[in-house]
Amino acid sequence: MDKFESLRAFTQVVVSGGFAAAARQMGLSRSAVNKLVIALENELGVQLLHRSTRVVTPTEAGLAFHERCVEILASLEEAERSIAQLHEEPRGRLRVNAPMTFGTMYLAPALADFLGQYPDLQVQLTLNDRLIDPLEEGFDVTIRISQPPESSSLIAHRLAPVELVFCAAPSYVERYGTPDRPEQLRQHSCLHYGQIATQNQWTAIGLDGSHIIPVVGRLCSNNGEVLRDAAVRGLGIILLPRFIVERELQQGTLQIVLPDYQAAELSMYAIYPVNRHLSVKVRLLVEFLQQRFGGQSDEGGQSIH
Repeated sequence: MDKFESLRAFTQVVVSGGFAAAARQMGLSRSAVNKLVIALENELGVQLLHRSTRVVTPTEAGLAFHERCVEILASLEEAERSIAQLHEEPRGRLRVNAPMTFGTMYLAPALADFLGQYPDLQVQLTLNDRLIDPLEEGFDVTIRISQPPESSSLIAHRLAPVELVFCAAPSYVERYGTPDRPEQLRQHSCLHYGQIATQNQWTAIGLDGSHIIPVVGRLCSNNGEVLRDAAVRGLGIILLPRFIVERELQQGTLQIVLPDYQAAELSMYAIYPVNRHLSVKVRLLVEFLQQRFGGQSDEGGQSIH
């Protein structure tokens, strides 16, 4: 029995509240986690968990043992970090999550360059546009384009500003006209993130102040490329990060509307759990992305806005 792996499995089951969630965090199968915990119980000769079809809770002995396990694993993790920092060479797997469009356009080639520097590192990149919980789903680093996230259990490292632009196809403007003021967006088809059943609000900031406008449209999606392509076909006005629509703006298949107004600026963040802030591989990746996208380097910098 790998005792430390069994301790990790048991601790993760208690923290996650079940075997399935613990398995996701550890990157193992549910049965593998269950076998590790059973082996630990057999080794100790005591039942550590109450198991039911809906919930898993620690026994009295399990609670006491869990407290000691947390201390032991924290000490082990600190020792491992100390050794790793001696040679500053990241090893093992790094789980990264990012939005789909940014991931394919910018992050994937950046990670290829990053991996080229560290031959003993493996990256598991997951791309999706839903708002994930990095702790629940076990990601080491999550790239998010948003307002600053608020969580005491997560560290948000700002990498770069992200400009948003209002734009539409020339065919849409020719047919329906172009809004001169933010309030006129109410009379237009606005293709937006979210759900049709929920209200979506856009913010436009100009010399006359800030305007918050509820918008509706014939299409909404959680993917910027879907909205961009629909706008190119003349279905409505979009508000998207410039990096998603820059090619279409240059080609003339989209054009800026409301040029005297700008949207509330978002930022790109690298988000990671507090307990990983000293991890060498996390630190080196965040520093690499900061240099790549944050404009701090004279060489190799890459703008995303």
